[in-house]
Amino acid sequence: MIRTIALFLLSAALFSALPPETNARPATAGQAASSDTTLVVGSKKFTENVILGWMATQLWRSSGFTADHRAELGGSRFLWEALVRGDIDAYPEYTGTLVQEILSGTDVTRSTLEETLAEYGISTTKPLGFNNTYAIGMRADHADSLGIESISDLRSHPDLRLGFSNEFMDRGDGWPSLKAAYDLTHEARGIDHDLAYRGLRAGQIDVIDFYSTDAEIGAYDLRVLEDSRNHFPEYRALFLYRTELDEQAPEAVHELRRLEGRLPADTMQQLNKRAKIDGIPEQRVSARLLNDTFELAETVTASTTTWVERLETRSVEHFILVGLSLGLAILLGIPLGIIAANVRIVGPGVLLLVGVMYTVPALALLAVMVPLVGLGRTPAVIALFLYSLLPIVWNTYTGLNDIARSLRESAEALGLTRMAQLFRVELPIAARSILAGIKIAAVINIGTATLGALIGAGGYGQPILTGIRRADLGLILEGTVPAAVLTIIVLGALEATERFMLPRGLR
Repeated sequence: MIRTIALFLLSAALFSALPPETNARPATAGQAASSDTTLVVGSKKFTENVILGWMATQLWRSSGFTADHRAELGGSRFLWEALVRGDIDAYPEYTGTLVQEILSGTDVTRSTLEETLAEYGISTTKPLGFNNTYAIGMRADHADSLGIESISDLRSHPDLRLGFSNEFMDRGDGWPSLKAAYDLTHEARGIDHDLAYRGLRAGQIDVIDFYSTDAEIGAYDLRVLEDSRNHFPEYRALFLYRTELDEQAPEAVHELRRLEGRLPADTMQQLNKRAKIDGIPEQRVSARLLNDTFELAETVTASTTTWVERLETRSVEHFILVGLSLGLAILLGIPLGIIAANVRIVGPGVLLLVGVMYTVPALALLAVMVPLVGLGRTPAVIALFLYSLLPIVWNTYTGLNDIARSLRESAEALGLTRMAQLFRVELPIAARSILAGIKIAAVINIGTATLGALIGAGGYGQPILTGIRRADLGLILEGTVPAAVLTIIVLGALEATERFMLPRGLR
């Protein structure tokens, strides 16, 4: 067992030596940004926002900046926290979201929005030209059969099945306030925005929330129900950016402002259609618009990668997430299990703590981590490490606690010290249980690591998120199949390690 622990220590050291995550920041205050400065654009995980994120990224690149796009991050709160922290430099947002959701705890109004943002060190461009407000809708044929034209008409049909995006379920201007404004008695369930469209087309859901520029509205013959009580505010699209860019990279701010008023609603809906319905990658959709609309110093091109290149990149990212978090969980989990089994005073507390930690939903844990440590690999590794502790700690505790008293007494009778008893007798006997816990932690870790894509950590979750958004089974499989293969490889390696490390009599 000593050799096993030594191997784990060596593995953790090797994982720590892997290439660090890069997160280049803009120039320091008072220092002008140059073309060597890396600017970072973020975007949410729906098509329109991704397209806008690529527009900003490509405009910056065409003007000589090195720019990265962290696409398909989590909801509005993730992006806002990342912008305030300085993990990203700009991202596309909507006025309604700012007033009703992000800044809802302040006295902000539309007229004081810029002043309130300035308190956070954030500035904004003028609106880009379209209003992508929330809307409620259903299939046109279904609405016609029931005589439904407006949201108010839903009151006469309490049996309709409502499915709203998860963010809409809890927003200040979302389902709770909509339900109160229209005196609706329905129950609604939360569902991913892109999956809701599929449920609507399949007849599994009757009513969903739209974004008013969604491509599916026209493509699938859907009806937007009239908001007769003007519940939904305007959602004018714009770019938020860190105020320091005005001095550090004024040309970058100028490029963002070139989009002001240039994207009417019909144009944005057509762009969404090209990406979501026609299946054209967002980079190409954005590049074509920029080249057709602006006289750019350099023609914008959409970078392309092969399937093999994407697989290689995502595999390295996923392996780092899993390796670091699992290695750290082994290093801490086994000692915690030993303490829980041998120190009766603190043992129950240790088991309770890791048990409670495991019950925290993954998305909630990531949301807590982002404001503390930012986006990217670090919060993902911390979250995965915490999730991996439970099976390792509990299996170590169980393996040690189940050792027969006669064996312990025999070890004492031989005159072995307490440490010698632990390392020469107890840990070898409990080794199978401990290694079983590590195997369970590895399987959980590999699957949960796909959620790291929501906070920019990459890995196999990235193609899965994109595939769900585009309804592209190929992209979904591009993430799920390698994750399954990695699970088999890791379990095989751990099984081989178990056979090699365990004494012959314990195999």
